[in-house]
Amino acid sequence: MDLKYLRTFRTIIDEGGFSKAAEKLNYTQSTITFQMNQLERDLSTILFEKIGRKMVLTKAGEHLIPYVDEILQSVDKLSFLDEHLSECQGDIQIGVGESLLCYKLPVILKEFHKQAPKARLFLRSMNCYDIRNELISGGLDLGVFYEDVGGFGSNLISKHLGDYPVVLVASPKIKSSYPDFVTPDRTIPIPLIINEPNCIFRQIFEQYCRDKSIILDHTIELWSIPTIKNLVKNDVGISFLPEFTVKEELSRGELEKIPTDISGTKITAICAHHKNKWISPLMQLFLNLCDSLTCDTGR
Repeated sequence: MDLKYLRTFRTIIDEGGFSKAAEKLNYTQSTITFQMNQLERDLSTILFEKIGRKMVLTKAGEHLIPYVDEILQSVDKLSFLDEHLSECQGDIQIGVGESLLCYKLPVILKEFHKQAPKARLFLRSMNCYDIRNELISGGLDLGVFYEDVGGFGSNLISKHLGDYPVVLVASPKIKSSYPDFVTPDRTIPIPLIINEPNCIFRQIFEQYCRDKSIILDHTIELWSIPTIKNLVKNDVGISFLPEFTVKEELSRGELEKIPTDISGTKITAICAHHKNKWISPLMQLFLNLCDSLTCDTGR
């Protein structure tokens, strides 16, 4: 049995289909099909069946998954037999929330590459809910995100990284015109500039507005926090963001905080992995480096 067939099988599961697995592995779809046919022949069982236009796992395929994971995990362990991290050539898949990736992780990533220069670190900027789901399904080794998404059950082991305040911010001009976000039952004719709907801090602020019956003009939905900040600085609207993302703009007077009844709200950052995940030396290095984040909580 060829080991690469097992890796292809696991990739099909992770990516959700043959075509996406082919794209991920840089194979043709016919290569994926050939490998799965060979694996089925080696195992004398049917792993996939065609339903409509989709290839779906059979019961035998579902039962194979934990055995494949065990084999691939053992192979990964063999790649780390060298005691020196500087010689490690393994891969590590990490999903990170965009705000944390932009403002909290660069120093950690720099040190990671310094200590393990031959490792391949695959970073994905992701929504926190997607990170949680990918960790539970085994698609990621580690996730750095906000635990406020919940829904972990007993599946994940998490490391507390810090509790960070979130603040409502505007340009000085906008704040002078609309300084009150405490009085209820109001319509305020400016837009909210914020991340996509599953963004944790967006959900907190939108719930606050619903509770207060505060209606904003509309929502401008963007992925990039630097872009959000630039629009807010230029009087386009307001935003509700982790304070560490606007620290410099606040200190320079380019942005100002607008008081709310949730001004003391904090969100909790964690680094998590699946409870059954083998902690490779590279994962342990990253977890250790994350300790530096716990030293600057709230700064």
